[in-house]
Amino acid sequence: MPQDAFTLRHVARGLKNLLTGGKISRINMPERDELSLIIYTRSGSVKLEISASAKNNRISLAGGERPNPQNAPNFCMLLRKHLQNALITDVRQIGFERIVAVELDCFSEFSSAHMTLYCEIMGKYSNIILVEKGVILGALKQTSLEENAKRVLFSGAKYTLPPPQGKADPTDLAALEEAFGGTARDEKFICAAAEGIAYSTAAEMCARFGGKATAEQVFGYVNSDEISPCVTYGDNGEPDDFKVRTVRENALPCDDILQAQQIYYDFVCAKKAFEDAKRRTESAVRAAVKKAEKRLAQTDAKLAECLCADEVKLKGELITANIYRLERGMDGFEADDYYSETPRKIEIALDRQLTPAQNAQKYYKKYAKMKRTVEFLSVQREETAARLEYLNSIDAHICAAECTDDLKETDEELIADGLLKPPAAKGRQKKRQPEAAPLREYEIDGFRVLAGRNNVQNDRLLKSLSPDDVWLHVNRFHSSHVGIVSDGRKVPDEVIAKAAAICAHYSEARGRGRATVDYTLRRHVKKPPRSNAGFVTYTDQSNIIVAPDPMRQYRTN
Repeated sequence: MPQDAFTLRHVARGLKNLLTGGKISRINMPERDELSLIIYTRSGSVKLEISASAKNNRISLAGGERPNPQNAPNFCMLLRKHLQNALITDVRQIGFERIVAVELDCFSEFSSAHMTLYCEIMGKYSNIILVEKGVILGALKQTSLEENAKRVLFSGAKYTLPPPQGKADPTDLAALEEAFGGTARDEKFICAAAEGIAYSTAAEMCARFGGKATAEQVFGYVNSDEISPCVTYGDNGEPDDFKVRTVRENALPCDDILQAQQIYYDFVCAKKAFEDAKRRTESAVRAAVKKAEKRLAQTDAKLAECLCADEVKLKGELITANIYRLERGMDGFEADDYYSETPRKIEIALDRQLTPAQNAQKYYKKYAKMKRTVEFLSVQREETAARLEYLNSIDAHICAAECTDDLKETDEELIADGLLKPPAAKGRQKKRQPEAAPLREYEIDGFRVLAGRNNVQNDRLLKSLSPDDVWLHVNRFHSSHVGIVSDGRKVPDEVIAKAAAICAHYSEARGRGRATVDYTLRRHVKKPPRSNAGFVTYTDQSNIIVAPDPMRQYRTN
């Protein structure tokens, strides 16, 4: 649900009950347009997030930790200066606007002051503004007289509310009746005519009242204290919205609107963080793949140029064989190819400035250079092809990733390889080794099944298996390694089939209807010395054809 005035009215009430009397302990800005406040309240410590982004603008509670930039932005430093240890005295909505005001008593060693943090939740015009006695101390997004003559937002200017839109106030029944003209209206009209009501809210109203709503019904809906907060889910099983009230059936009831809002936005933020991390990692790998492919093509082109090396050597030998009839100054001659099984003539070009013997040496030198080039390029091609295969295996794991845990060790792998820059250390803090993500784990018919998330985990999984455990990999495609822990028992075919379906799902073959999966005992799988992460050789394998399936019903972590 967009953060319209109707939703913010209930959010502000919830925040007022929770935060009043709370003390601001920590202030951060994890994103350039997002503010994070850690607040000590009567019921414990909570995190309040205020976002002025165009897409997910909001004021809501949040859970979990998010990384903060090494250097705090100027606006963050300003808020730390004035609001550190400030006491929240009130949280209120301004009229029926999409603005929530957080009232604060601020204290320092030598003075005290009352300030207001205005959170304007207005789509792409969202902003966060700190005001004292009606004067702006600072704004997240500043404007000037040249940019916006109607409303200026910079330090020292007087704070004014956004200009009215000329719509009817839903808290004023007479204004609504005048706008509706005594007729029931649909959601499109309500959204356009009533202030602070988004289309989705208007659609919920109309659905509740049979398709259209009168002015009296809209007034009652907006001003009623009746709420049934919930999170709604889409067909894919993921949260797609949160509601103050809804007529939809696929909804998870919540204790209050703050809980519904937090569940939804925690999911949205986690999904965005994963997509951003995946895009960053994917971009780095695909740039390296493109570079390797270009190098391989150049190597192949140079090798193709050396395919005529034997003919160059032949020309040198034919010049030597016919040297008795050649003279300096000739630009070429025709010779019989003595080495050909069938008689043929061959044209040989000569350098006029060289003697016949020197021309022969020229061809011999060219042949020797070509042979050295082939030897060098053959090694280089093998290394480049192996490099490309390794990069494609990383790309396959990135494409199959479903959460940030799937990318954690891949990022470390790319940082070690020099494809990604390591995160900057903060101050003199020691570099902490990131905690390794757990293997994907399943419980299938009494057998523990493990699956790697990336190349590093594939190696770790291999080391964790016993010689008699079953190891699986998709034939001719990059895939996660999958292991079935047998504990000395014989693994049934049904368990192997389900584990093979998991292996196929986390592979390059996941988009295909069927995939061939090889399986063998762990003792037949070898890790060559100094090979890339995730690379193995195996023997004594059998195979099974399965349809890719994540088998989520068996997942235990």
